[in-house]
Amino acid sequence: MTIAHILTDEQARILVEERRALAELRLALERVAMDDEDAASFDASLRQLDELFLLVVAGEFNAGKSAFINALLGEPLLEEGVTPTTERVTLVKHGERQSRETQSDAFEIVEAPIEILETLNIVDTPGTNAVQRKHEAITREFLPRADMVLFVTSADRPFTESERAFLEGIRDWGKKVAVVINKIDLLMSSEDIHKVIAFVRDNASKLLGMEVEVFPVSARQAARGKSEGNDALVQESRFEALETFVVRTLDDGERVRLKLLNPLGVGSALTKKYAAGVAAELDLLKDDLRMLDDIESHLEIYEHDQHRDFAYRLSDIDNALLDFESRGTNFFEETLRLGRIFDLVNKAKIKSDFEKNVIGDLPQEVDKRVEAVIDWMVQSELEQWKAVMAHIEERRSAHEERIIGKVGKVGKVGKVQVGFAQDRERLLETVGAAARSAIDGYDRESESSRLAESVQAAVASTALLEVGAVGLGALVTAIATTTAADVTGILAASALSIVGLLVLPAKRRKAKTELSLKVGEVREKLMTSLRKQFESETKASILRIQDAVAPYTRFVRAERDRLETARSALGASRTELARIEAAVNLKRE
Repeated sequence: MTIAHILTDEQARILVEERRALAELRLALERVAMDDEDAASFDASLRQLDELFLLVVAGEFNAGKSAFINALLGEPLLEEGVTPTTERVTLVKHGERQSRETQSDAFEIVEAPIEILETLNIVDTPGTNAVQRKHEAITREFLPRADMVLFVTSADRPFTESERAFLEGIRDWGKKVAVVINKIDLLMSSEDIHKVIAFVRDNASKLLGMEVEVFPVSARQAARGKSEGNDALVQESRFEALETFVVRTLDDGERVRLKLLNPLGVGSALTKKYAAGVAAELDLLKDDLRMLDDIESHLEIYEHDQHRDFAYRLSDIDNALLDFESRGTNFFEETLRLGRIFDLVNKAKIKSDFEKNVIGDLPQEVDKRVEAVIDWMVQSELEQWKAVMAHIEERRSAHEERIIGKVGKVGKVGKVQVGFAQDRERLLETVGAAARSAIDGYDRESESSRLAESVQAAVASTALLEVGAVGLGALVTAIATTTAADVTGILAASALSIVGLLVLPAKRRKAKTELSLKVGEVREKLMTSLRKQFESETKASILRIQDAVAPYTRFVRAERDRLETARSALGASRTELARIEAAVNLKRE
């Protein structure tokens, strides 16, 4: 018989809503990569909706679980003993004849033609504190399927620490729990029994956060009394109250209620668990986004500071050319006059004086000052990579305990956090590796040479000259002095004539004017070339850093969107499950 045979119209309607809500929750949980164990528990709880009421009996080994079930059934179907005898989860169900079938190392089915089994199935589980730890794992995996749990503790050692820990797991699944105190025949007096009952009830109720029904029994006395037809012994065992609870109190209506609540409880537990994991990941990503914003802000400040500092450094080069122009003006003023007429005839001397007094160390000075700008640009980019590296390392060290496998400590969410953490760490390491590679492999000399050649080529192209083996300073000097130096040739042809003497002032003015124009022209070309190259290099530097960070940026933002969607879906499912649970409980009243 299935649950469908005993549902009212209202219960059937609620069941339809419940299946729809749980299907939507299943999709939401798949989005956060629910782990295999939780998926199996969730699916098993859904399948239970189509089956008979499932009563799971759990507790420590040697608490008398198998003996209790035998007493409840009135027949010794299950093996009993002082050592762990239940190695598998055993499903006891109704059958036309008594049989036992082993399904696997972890599960077996026992059938028997017993009346109580016509309305419910009973599960016997391995002891929670058995020597073989796999027994306890089997029991824990089976609990989510239970519509109700009867937890058996022994009167001679009630509510041990391991039992307390096990009940916490039951509480997390939101199961209906009743506690059976077995072996009360071992206690000396009724007063001892009352003390044990009070102790167990108080502790179980506090632990589970609800009032817990407690049944003190002696399964051994009940089984013996039933087999011997000894009603007095059965009454002494106090077993009748528990049987009444299982058979009469758990009537069709109550069993349907608990069965409907079963997958709701499992769904709510998983929603809470994975929502906690999603919240932890979003919290982690919040700091990651802040770090990425910090890097982006740092790059904006870097670009702003570069422009400001570049203008200052450019003026240093400009000053060298202004000094050159000033020396040239003074040279023409002192040289192109009548008192130097005999010197003007000596072209070689004029040229030598011009090179010595005007040009002087201009090539070296220009080279030095341009190299200083280039070195500054190279160092600036290197500093930006170091800043990125510092951000990454700070992020890793500040949250080291939450990276790779350790994020999963929050709720132990399984694949969702392991996969998320691994992807996050891999990309974080990629950015860090790119920064380390940029820092470790940064060749200042070759980078400076590359920039110098680029600037030199840019200056030469604007002046329509070819770049040879000369340096930038020599190139600038050649451009700046082409016209000025040629003035000596003009003078040589006319220096001894009267006309030549008369035109010296005009020639002097022309030489100074042409020098000023030429220096202004070369200054403009040089500054334009340097600014253009600076803009290009600064943008390229920022772009290289942004490209290195981009995969992590995309990952963080995509994960944030995915997790926000998952959080919203889980929140909606939590609300819907709570509404359906309220509707299920309302029908009880």
